[in-house]
Amino acid sequence: MARKFSFRWIKLAAVGVAMALPAFPAKAQVICGGHDLLVARLATAFEEKRLGYGVAGEAAIFEVFVSASGTWTILMTDVKGQSCILAAGEGWEDTLATSVGQPGG
Repeated sequence: MARKFSFRWIKLAAVGVAMALPAFPAKAQVICGGHDLLVARLATAFEEKRLGYGVAGEAAIFEVFVSASGTWTILMTDVKGQSCILAAGEGWEDTLATSVGQPGG
């Protein structure tokens, strides 16, 4: 059964991000720009490639980029085509083999 997307979740996520920002060091920044430029920089600087993506209704697309060395980045692109890096880090672990429906998952 399909569920209708609610913009309420986007608003809640935005409020959550806004509340969490003061917890980050002053150096932390949200980096925004053109999608193609950011993807190219992730590939060049960190050798990250897109692992997958998800669509948040008609509001945005969220993509996860990872590298073989374990760096990862979450990129959000809105309906106007503006992309922003929401989070990035190290130590990515691929757990697709244990997804729902798989033995042991």
